[in-house]
Amino acid sequence: MNDLLIIGFRTVFLYVLILIILRIMGKREVGELGVIDVVVFIIMAEVAAFALESPDQNIIHSILPMIILLFIQLISSYFSLKSKRFRDIVDGEPTLIIRHGVILEQEMRKQRYNLDDLFQQLREQQVGSVHEVSFAYLEPSGNLSVFKHDDIQPVLALISDGYIQSRHLELIGKTDEWLLNGLRQLGVNDVKEIFYCSFENDELKFQLKEAYQ
Repeated sequence: MNDLLIIGFRTVFLYVLILIILRIMGKREVGELGVIDVVVFIIMAEVAAFALESPDQNIIHSILPMIILLFIQLISSYFSLKSKRFRDIVDGEPTLIIRHGVILEQEMRKQRYNLDDLFQQLREQQVGSVHEVSFAYLEPSGNLSVFKHDDIQPVLALISDGYIQSRHLELIGKTDEWLLNGLRQLGVNDVKEIFYCSFENDELKFQLKEAYQ
């Protein structure tokens, strides 16, 4: 009977604790969780299960790992906010899967993404044929972002958090040198000062970081 009371109390306590931790970690949809988020949630679930299955163990043995996991997630979120390279390493980058109706077989192999997955996700977005697609990106979350020929086309970041996105430049047929020359004409000599830059309506558009505004 005593063990049942302990398990009941721990269930309520851990529910409230995990709810608080998730609120602190921020609002993100399940499909948008990063790799670190998923790992933290899995370990946290295991720790909670251990606390409920072992009522004779001190509950602090479960609380401490959860608090540590919370700090790991908060620290990783901070570095993700500050560093594009850290985000790319941890979460990965979107992968171009279809370009102007052509499936990029090599990119699909790199992502271990097969035709059945591709066609299923196209059907889910009411796209009947690959040839209707102008661009399709496989996002780090696993979702497929599809743009048809008659849709507004995706605008690619040429600079993100002060780093030139050379792959995006290649997709629009431009070079790093072209980008740097264009920025110099606009009075910007250091890409590290730029928070975001894109090429829209045949002109470069950019936003400086707050420290340089």
